[in-house]
Amino acid sequence: MLIGELSRRTGVGSHLLRYYEAQGLLEPARGANGYRRYADDAVLTVTQIRGLLEAGLSTEDIRYLLPCAMGTAPEFEPCSDLVDMFEARMRGLDERIDALSRSRDALHSYLNATERGPAVPSA
Repeated sequence: MLIGELSRRTGVGSHLLRYYEAQGLLEPARGANGYRRYADDAVLTVTQIRGLLEAGLSTEDIRYLLPCAMGTAPEFEPCSDLVDMFEARMRGLDERIDALSRSRDALHSYLNATERGPAVPSA
């Protein structure tokens, strides 16, 4: 199938499909005319890519683990270091969540202090 059909079947724009190719996530064949030709399984691959991006993984991470992906969810075959990579990403997310919670708490304190107004010194 050509890029336009893959775009229609997946709901992903042609520019993103070309980006996925540049990132090594999709590998279309080239016709004699130079047009990209995607195999039927490219629909599943794009669905997997979209799901993994929504999970917050980078295209570099996805390139590493895509060969282990099965199905649209996707589920994963046990591949070398896959669990370690997922755990490392979870630790990174937990650290970012903690930092955001601290920032939220600090802003909440500033908001409360501002709403109360300036402290009046006692005489």
